[in-house]
Amino acid sequence: MTMFKRAMLGAIAALGLAFPALSAERAIIVLDGSGSMWAQIDGKARITIARETLASVLADLPDDLELGFMTYGHRKKGDCGDIEMLVEPAVGTGAAIAKAADSINPKGMTPISDAVKLAAEDLRYTEEKATVILITDGLETCEVDPCQLASELEKQGVDFTTHVLGFGLSDEEGQQVACLAENTGGQYLSAADGAGLVDALTKTVAQVVQAEPKPEPEPAPKPEPAPKVEYNFAPTASLSEGGPDIEDGGPLNLTWQWFKVNPDGTKGEWIDTDYYARFKGTLEPGDYIVTVEYGYATAEQPVTIVADKVNDTHFILNAAVFKLHPKSSEGAEVNENASIGIRHNSENVTTQYGDKVLVLPAGKLDFDVTIGEATVTRSYTVKAGETIDEDVIVGTGLVFFKAEYAPGVKVEDNDLYMEIFDAKVALDGTRSSIAYGYDGEQDFELAPGDYVMDYKLDGTTGQIPFSVATGERTDIPVVLDAGVLAVTTPSDDYVEFRSPTKDIAGNITSFDYGYGPNVQTTLKAGDYIVFSEKGDVESETPVTIKAGERFELTITPPKAGGKKK
Repeated sequence: MTMFKRAMLGAIAALGLAFPALSAERAIIVLDGSGSMWAQIDGKARITIARETLASVLADLPDDLELGFMTYGHRKKGDCGDIEMLVEPAVGTGAAIAKAADSINPKGMTPISDAVKLAAEDLRYTEEKATVILITDGLETCEVDPCQLASELEKQGVDFTTHVLGFGLSDEEGQQVACLAENTGGQYLSAADGAGLVDALTKTVAQVVQAEPKPEPEPAPKPEPAPKVEYNFAPTASLSEGGPDIEDGGPLNLTWQWFKVNPDGTKGEWIDTDYYARFKGTLEPGDYIVTVEYGYATAEQPVTIVADKVNDTHFILNAAVFKLHPKSSEGAEVNENASIGIRHNSENVTTQYGDKVLVLPAGKLDFDVTIGEATVTRSYTVKAGETIDEDVIVGTGLVFFKAEYAPGVKVEDNDLYMEIFDAKVALDGTRSSIAYGYDGEQDFELAPGDYVMDYKLDGTTGQIPFSVATGERTDIPVVLDAGVLAVTTPSDDYVEFRSPTKDIAGNITSFDYGYGPNVQTTLKAGDYIVFSEKGDVESETPVTIKAGERFELTITPPKAGGKKK
């Protein structure tokens, strides 16, 4: 059993969760499917942890709970409208939700507010009691104020509640989305890892089904001596030895945790967690191991607490600050969709997105900064206490393809496949594939250079060479010089679209095929033979395809004595 599964089982057991068959309401879980969900926690992608959490917590739901599942940012990059209901609210949907979560491939934006609004509307929140449970690892990226939306939903709803589970969010980030919960009477719960996410989701689902909490046993009374000091633990931390103490107010906060000490002196059971540089607490007298985290830098020390004395142990994080601003070209705005893969001493640390302030261990650090399909690597060897603040110019240009059957006749078929290759040809005659996509209009951010775009739509293929320059947009028309051929057959006849003549080797070219009664394809303008076969009866019909036009052909059943094999 993995450590994560043990953590999930332990969290559920600790909660003592039992779902009673009480009057449950309708609810929808909204899971973040944006690109940042590929970031890792303890070597495992956040989306993987979320999938495992949903499968575990939703394995046993009450019979009358109607639960749905929605996600966003999982189909397209840069599309704030990429929101999809994967499982409609219904009873017994736990397995369906777990299966749907497994199919999510994070890649896009974070339209939190619009997703919550759509979920509320699907639940008929103005007519019935409804709850939305949002699981997100990022902030709103689609220019909608989540706080204002929450207030509007609360005013209009009969009894509408949003619970927000901040997965891997800092305290400051959590405060920016907590209003979604607070303004609707819900809860904001923070989860730093898989076990924390299990705990948070279990609690919110329990509230939806109105689980009766088990009574807490009355603690045994024990005398509490009046403290002679207001607090007895006031730690401080700095990035480097002799450097200034870290203060609150920046984009990151310190996280303090203290643990019991095992008999062999190693770190034992976790006791508690607190935050901020100004933290001052009261601990029971005794020995502890205390850790402090600041971004991705950590420090650990043994601490002894003595009654009526203040312990002010100082921690040195041995860390540096990075403020890297990814841009596609000189003078461009910061690209918030840029990914930054970080390695410390050649080991992967994390992947971040956009313009971030990062605190990282001092030493050798490599940053792979990617915008679109282009990547540059920046390497640094930094000392503790240093700050690196600079732009990272990836150097990309934008190429935009717009396909037409003929000039003025737009291709709206999302089956049009485009693949970008490096123009250079290897010794074996192949080219390196750079990117691909499906649609009549597509754009790619690419490094400057020469490329070839291959396209295919049914029986139509072609190739367009092009070049990309840094900081420039290149618009390329893709004129297929093709039309659409629609064939209707008596039944499930085999239909093949062939050349009317043989090539120099004596072969007939096949462009596409399908099965009736309705077959449709796209072909270059010109003459073709439509070959049809059913059992031992064959037919051949010549057709002429014109660019930008649709040709419809009906193949009638052959008369008695018709052409046979």
